[in-house]
Amino acid sequence: MTESDDGADEVKGPPEHLANLAGMDLVRRALEEARGAARNQGKEVGRGGRSPGARRSAGRDGRRRWSGPGPDGRDPQPLGRVANELAKSRGWTPKVAEGAVFAQWETVVGEQIAEHAEPTALRDGVLSVTAESTAWATQLRMVQSQLLAKIAAAVGDGVVKSLKITGPVAPSWRKGPRHISGRGPRDTYG
Repeated sequence: MTESDDGADEVKGPPEHLANLAGMDLVRRALEEARGAARNQGKEVGRGGRSPGARRSAGRDGRRRWSGPGPDGRDPQPLGRVANELAKSRGWTPKVAEGAVFAQWETVVGEQIAEHAEPTALRDGVLSVTAESTAWATQLRMVQSQLLAKIAAAVGDGVVKSLKITGPVAPSWRKGPRHISGRGPRDTYG
């Protein structure tokens, strides 16, 4: 649009050589002229803004890979899946499974058992579990095979091979770093 002498805006039509074209023919012709003008200025034309040596990524079969409506490796992935793949690639899977025993203890063994017993250590496939009373320790020893099956189903087979179930620990009467073996002072307890 240009401004005329009387202040009104004039609408210019297409140049004379494009006046007899319409629709897509008009667009194609204008695009060709714009490309020609760009070539005359020494610019790369028809590359979609890429550098002269750049190529679009293609798959192994030589065809272009487009992200379509289906799942694709380039799509955002859930964090859990990415973490599992990272653990597999780095060889951390056994350590992650061991940590899952502690993290998922309540969901694995159930709320009632988790209230009265907790895992304390896992070494060489032996899970140490401390119960809050000797009665609970005895009950857990009775259902030990069922607990092992639940743990294997939750975190994987072979992570926990056996359980070492202990009751509460009595206070130690030892005072200091040195100790003499034996029953201790006989005059105190008879």
